[in-house]
Amino acid sequence: MSSTPRPRLLLVQRQTSPVMQRIEQSFNISPVPDHKLTTRELLDMARAFQPQAIMTATGLPLRGDDVAQLPDSVKVVATVSVGTDHLDIPALHARGIIVTNTPDVLTECNADLALLLMLAAARRAGEYTTLMRAGWGRGLAMDEMLGTRISGKRLGIVGMGRIGRAVARRARGFDMKVMYSNRRRLPADQEAGATYFSTLTDMLPHCDILTLHLPASPETDGMINADLLGRLPRGAIFVNAARGALVDEEALIAALRSGQVGAAGLDVFRNEPNPDPRFLELPNVFLTPHVGSATFETRTDMGMLAVDNVEAVLNGRAAPTPVSA
Repeated sequence: MSSTPRPRLLLVQRQTSPVMQRIEQSFNISPVPDHKLTTRELLDMARAFQPQAIMTATGLPLRGDDVAQLPDSVKVVATVSVGTDHLDIPALHARGIIVTNTPDVLTECNADLALLLMLAAARRAGEYTTLMRAGWGRGLAMDEMLGTRISGKRLGIVGMGRIGRAVARRARGFDMKVMYSNRRRLPADQEAGATYFSTLTDMLPHCDILTLHLPASPETDGMINADLLGRLPRGAIFVNAARGALVDEEALIAALRSGQVGAAGLDVFRNEPNPDPRFLELPNVFLTPHVGSATFETRTDMGMLAVDNVEAVLNGRAAPTPVSA
């Protein structure tokens, strides 16, 4: 008596152990690569393996010409991320391929990391760590290596979606005055006392700290430029745990060098995983390697949601979190 063959799943990178256990029980999976795939390698694997589903990730583009080369076997592309700027969604939909992502489950961890970046930049964590690893060896004067207190400061949030609101909740614990700029004003219950600015240029002069929480798109590419950075109070702190493409990095580096931006906490960069080396040379920048969701709990939740999406599509049901065009 023959059994129904398990659906074929192309997995571009390993997931946490609970997710891998579920995948291995439910799917026939391709050999999991031991390095970050290129788009060419992904397409070669897809043609050889003929998967019904692909579980992909940010940093692995699938755009017009790439999408055209996917085999007809592919029914769903499930990205283990909230962001979908690496995918050509209209082209995938035109091929009849359903696209899904993993929203909500990484909100809290990404907001936690934004606070980490904020505190580390303000309190010179990178410089303190460097000093300690060099052996410390001398006392610091009362006016030496002083940071900035974030309690009571004015925080400007650009993009007041799920993550932006989670950052605002944390900021209130530091008695910060929360302001935000968004495409539209939130209902009062979501706004929770935050001050709304209809334009970013109006908000910036009031921001002691500015943090980004919006997706990358052609419209937002390089939106944080020299003009906008120049509207901040001198010495303001800049945080980006969203997408590197939002920032004109030349302008940010110049602002950090001049002191217009006093410090920055950055988790994302334009050229990942090889950021502009000038950031590494700046003592007033605290950097992390795009790890906003990097906790065991959140990465497991993300992987499980991606599998939920794949299983739903392959079984003829609506995906829990589909991505529209």
